[in-house]
Amino acid sequence: MTDKKPTILVVLGPTSSGKSDLAVTLAKKLNGEVVSADSRQVYKGLDIGSGKITKKEMKGTPHHLLDVIDPKKVFTVDDFRIQATKAIDDILARGKMPILCGGTGFYIQSIVDGITVPDVPANRKLREKLGKLSVEKLFTQLKKLDPARAKTVDAHNKIRLIRAIEIAKALGKVPKLKPNPKYECLQFGIHFSDEKTRERITLRLEKRIKAGMIQEAERLHKKGLSWKRMEELGLEYRYLALYLQKKISRQEMFDQLNIAIRQYAKRQMVWFKRDERILWVEVR
Repeated sequence: MTDKKPTILVVLGPTSSGKSDLAVTLAKKLNGEVVSADSRQVYKGLDIGSGKITKKEMKGTPHHLLDVIDPKKVFTVDDFRIQATKAIDDILARGKMPILCGGTGFYIQSIVDGITVPDVPANRKLREKLGKLSVEKLFTQLKKLDPARAKTVDAHNKIRLIRAIEIAKALGKVPKLKPNPKYECLQFGIHFSDEKTRERITLRLEKRIKAGMIQEAERLHKKGLSWKRMEELGLEYRYLALYLQKKISRQEMFDQLNIAIRQYAKRQMVWFKRDERILWVEVR
């Protein structure tokens, strides 16, 4: 008998940093399987816009937590923790190496630190009301309700802000999340210079548009995904929805989205840099 925790690898970093390729390479060398930690890639049909890895790019490596839920539904961080833990335990039971890979910091932290988010049921009426507010107004409201949570939340993420307000209104405040790690996690981060990151983001965006990202958004809407929900999904889908509703031009869509992705990459790095356990690979 031993109290030693099983070891898993974590490959993280900002968008467009090449995490998926590295995870597949490591999986090939270490007899591993990849568990995705991306808040948009869990949704079915959000493929090109979310930068979801293709079958060809997987090179035969099994991937988990991709395409697990309808995009009309909300997938919480605790939903992720439960499903990711199940996948990791299954991979370990088969004698393989789990490789957690992604850029959604809260998802990754939920596994690395074993954090359980409060079980507060969704308040549909409150969400509809809050959904009409800007992120600035939501952040101001959260600061009044729970100043401590406001210091740690992504102030630009509407879904996270609404959820934090929902919990604060139900419980008085968001409880301090206590770590209870189940695994020994070796975390590796990939990071390019700011200039190179901007260049990679622009090239990747151009490639995805050529690959049919706009047409993908059109198909999703025709299948019943509302423009409102598409905007809630953020980043690519938000600007695609605005363009397809003719609220912005194609060029405005590209320029605004390009800037938004760059800003998102910076926020990802701010989140990750708080964790001194991450071993960084600086790519020039």
